[in-house]
Amino acid sequence: MKLTAIILTYNEHAHIMDCIASVRFADRVLVLDSFSTDDTVSLARAAGADVIQHRFEDYARQRNVALESVAGTTDWVLFVDADERISPPLAVEIRDAIGDMNAAGFKIPRHNYIFGKLTLGAGWYPDHQVRLLKVGAALYDPAVRVHEVVRLHGEEGALTHPIIHYNYQNARQFRDKQRRYIRYDAQIMYEQGIHPKPQNYLLQPLRHFWWRFITLDGYRVGLHGLRLSALMAWYELRKYIMLRALWHRSHA
Repeated sequence: MKLTAIILTYNEHAHIMDCIASVRFADRVLVLDSFSTDDTVSLARAAGADVIQHRFEDYARQRNVALESVAGTTDWVLFVDADERISPPLAVEIRDAIGDMNAAGFKIPRHNYIFGKLTLGAGWYPDHQVRLLKVGAALYDPAVRVHEVVRLHGEEGALTHPIIHYNYQNARQFRDKQRRYIRYDAQIMYEQGIHPKPQNYLLQPLRHFWWRFITLDGYRVGLHGLRLSALMAWYELRKYIMLRALWHRSHA
């Protein structure tokens, strides 16, 4: 079975070399770049990766473009984000898994490092990602443009060794990414005709905080879990405020 590792990038100068190094066990490494303005592309090529570029539309479309680009050239793909790493034990497990003739894909847990800390609560573990896909048996749902969802035509397996994810190095990066996510979410809710109700501005953030801090064991990681749960509740509030602004703008 032939395996291609695919890395989606946009301005990933700080991560791309280490990411490529961690997936060299694959038969081919392909970088799908969204026209980076830094030296991501030149670094990727220097590290031996093939590079193609495609203008970013949304996350689901970008992954489907990647799948289309390797059709007929490989049996399996492994999607890896630039700030993720594949450990040697996971690499061995992946190589063993692609020999399963019945599976269409495999979900893999992630170890998320947030602000430099391994975070095993508040929703960031096990954080399963369906990233190992049989070509021709998987497609990302185009209707889900952020927090993308893959549809498998066959069985889903599960691996045990985690992807290492260096997620959110600092508060600024966390803020920037969450703002991007809530813009996508608010736009999708607007397109679905969802109007914010007065109680949403209070109840939704409170529910989100409870869900992360209590239900998803954020309390088990102490002040770090409290901080993350509170931040995510704040961005839940911001999402509804942004949704309200979209409706006001449409009636202006």
